[in-house]
Amino acid sequence: MKNSEELRRQLHSIDRRSYPAYKSLKGHYSFGSYTLSIDHVQGDPFASPSHISVRIPCKNAGFPAGYYDNRLKRITLCDYLTRQFEKQITHYSFRAKGSGKSGLISISHCGQEVLARTACEINDQEITARFFIGFPANGRTINASELEKILFDFLPVCIQKAFFYNSLNPQDLRNYIYLALDQEYIRQELKKRNLAAFVADGSILPRESGISSHPMRGSVPFVSPISLKISMELPHKGHITGMGIPQGITLIVGGGYHGKSTLLNALELGVYNHIPGDGREYVITDDTAVKLRSEDGRFIKDVDISMFINDLPNGKDTHSFSTEDASGSTSQAAGIIESMESNSHLLLLDEDTSATNFMVRDSFMQTVIQREKEPITPFLERARDLYTKAGISTILVAGSSGAFFHIADTIIQMDNYKPVDIADYARKLCSRFPLFSAKVPEFHMPDSHRIMTCSSHESSARKRQEVDLRYIEQLIDTEQTAALYLMLKYAAEHLIDGKRTLSEIAEFLFEKTEKEGFGFLAQRSEISCGFAYPRKQEIYACFNRYRRP
Repeated sequence: MKNSEELRRQLHSIDRRSYPAYKSLKGHYSFGSYTLSIDHVQGDPFASPSHISVRIPCKNAGFPAGYYDNRLKRITLCDYLTRQFEKQITHYSFRAKGSGKSGLISISHCGQEVLARTACEINDQEITARFFIGFPANGRTINASELEKILFDFLPVCIQKAFFYNSLNPQDLRNYIYLALDQEYIRQELKKRNLAAFVADGSILPRESGISSHPMRGSVPFVSPISLKISMELPHKGHITGMGIPQGITLIVGGGYHGKSTLLNALELGVYNHIPGDGREYVITDDTAVKLRSEDGRFIKDVDISMFINDLPNGKDTHSFSTEDASGSTSQAAGIIESMESNSHLLLLDEDTSATNFMVRDSFMQTVIQREKEPITPFLERARDLYTKAGISTILVAGSSGAFFHIADTIIQMDNYKPVDIADYARKLCSRFPLFSAKVPEFHMPDSHRIMTCSSHESSARKRQEVDLRYIEQLIDTEQTAALYLMLKYAAEHLIDGKRTLSEIAEFLFEKTEKEGFGFLAQRSEISCGFAYPRKQEIYACFNRYRRP
């Protein structure tokens, strides 16, 4: 390893040479309390910026060992440090001048949720931070003095203020860690208490706007109905109360603009931890929950959708159903089966984004179009079996069909963003509006067996394809999407062999990245900043939409 002064001399030696001479800087350099690595040098000042990493021994950084002694704490600490570093570099980005991306300093931008990212990782020995720098140039001529400013003046200040414990607010960091521990405590309580989700009293659920996930000012704080109110003693915050949503079938109803979808949106993102001040810090959902919707035109391959769809007029086999262009109903049926394969225990649905004929058929329609002429068994008639026989709960937002009242265990009316338990009232009305009695095909667990196959290496290299993930609503960060690309690429090159099933491949990738990180996906090159870990459910969703196999 070279020292920082050798790097300075190298910079001076290549000043005013053509841009490719920057590649000679690649390597590791000791800066005393940390090591700086130049991992990849951009081809010219207009190309994607250079990849830089910094490694700081834990003994130098000085963080209490109790802040990174398990995976949850490590992810939380790294999230906090990434945000601190981003805050520091905003003062220095583009202060070094030049052409194109010259002077850029950037790292992952973290949202309201806490995600594991390659931007910052920690183990028992060291903290690794990864980020980007635009190496300065005038035209395509190296401006080494400007890069010297970045590496020797700007970065040391940012690193010291962001990654060393004695430069940070200890109480702020402690609260950040404690919040994550409290959130995890609630997740464990959900399992113990047979709950699907929890929404704390005082939570702020509405967001600032459709393009901002910050809490809306002046919003109505959440207050649980007395009948659903539970309390917990969190390890750090202490006593907390809120609405416990039991496992089973929960119906959320109410007038338009009264907060039905706002509550569901908070629940779908409750699979992630949130940062202090988000308003949804204590909105916690079963972390296997999947938000589902219809996806006209999506790809489906060898999925057993016979639980919902049978006896198609064209004779197509629904026990191993494939299509290049699914309808809304078949796409939603496949989505549920694929979620079951990914071991989800909670389905989240909104009637507004669901296929109407998949969700329910009213009595008049069932009278006109008799059962033997209708291949779809509506979700209404399967939700109970999904819970009692497969252990899968449902939380459903409905605004038009009253049929769902008949199957719901819990019924919540949103009234001006305030939840009201109307289960008893609704059940009394159900006798006045009976459901049409229909014979439902026997329930059976799906048996999809998709073997992933791949084209020859030559044709694969020539052909690129898009995997449409627009409707995977719990995929919340572009860095998760980038990580899925890495996983899919690795699978196509090393795992898809005509023998392994989709489940085997998805499970392997999930477990391997959980244990080892993304390093194995990068093969010969260093992993860079710009990747965030997706959940297992999103890995399955991506591979199920991969068209070539």
